[in-house]
Amino acid sequence: MDRKVICFALGTVLCALSYSADAQQPKQLPRVAYLASGSRSSELSHIEAFNEGLRERGYTEGQNIIIDYSFAEGKLDRLPALAADLVRSKVDVIVTGGGPTTRAAKDATKSIPTVLVNISDPVALGFVASLAKPGGNMTGLASIQTDLGGKRVELLKEILPQLSRLAVLANRDVPGYGVQMKEVEVAAQTIGLQLQVEDIQGPNDLEKAFSAITKVAPAPF
Repeated sequence: MDRKVICFALGTVLCALSYSADAQQPKQLPRVAYLASGSRSSELSHIEAFNEGLRERGYTEGQNIIIDYSFAEGKLDRLPALAADLVRSKVDVIVTGGGPTTRAAKDATKSIPTVLVNISDPVALGFVASLAKPGGNMTGLASIQTDLGGKRVELLKEILPQLSRLAVLANRDVPGYGVQMKEVEVAAQTIGLQLQVEDIQGPNDLEKAFSAITKVAPAPF
């Protein structure tokens, strides 16, 4: 997420807050949940931009708004429990960035307004019914880029005309994997590339993946 994306998302967050504020008791501060798959340190630039955008719109953490941060520390299997905790704490709005956090929030609540940011295709991933009429409790920003996987393959071929084999490292459990990989496979087949896909669940899988890649006879360049 860059600052422009976060600023756009803030508008949606504030709209959701104004809707939720109607149900608040007098003097009770609205609470925004910030659900992240990484750590606080890895999310620091996003957090700073998020708070800066809030301040520009008259919201200061601890004064007229409360922000509950939840970090999975890179352990995606923790996200469902973190999202459930936020729902039990009765936050007013949930902000998510990326497919795994959005999936966890969607599974945890059908009523708390949820603002998603940096989702490649929320319709294809089943988060919203359509971009025009999302329905449900989810809204936010979409970065429609499902065709970029294929474009990247085509660009690689232009840069390296002799390229005949392409290895891709990907996490099959990440939402959007199927949509993105379909574009990569079609592009590779169209331009005659041999495609090798290695599943990566975490850093410990890298050595195994690279070993599998190097076992295949290298293609000439």
